[in-house]
Amino acid sequence: MGFIRLVVLGFIAMTVVYFAISVYSRSVRREKLEDAWDADHPEGGDEAARDAYIEQGMVEYENGFRKKLIWLVYIIPTFAVAILLIVMNTN
Repeated sequence: MGFIRLVVLGFIAMTVVYFAISVYSRSVRREKLEDAWDADHPEGGDEAARDAYIEQGMVEYENGFRKKLIWLVYIIPTFAVAILLIVMNTN
């Protein structure tokens, strides 16, 4: 029963961490896109073009490698616990 509780609470904790990192990473990426637009267009430019530029950048982010790296929040602790259990039970 303790193992099931560990697994459930562990995955809940990893889910909270995953969503926190995901939201933070998205906000940092959006801010970088806004800064890049502001640097290229010091006078401000067209608001619709700015929004399209930022949305295109966010679509690229969603399909990019960095977004996939956040899944390591689930993978690394799961493998660490599995390896720890295997090592502890074989000795």
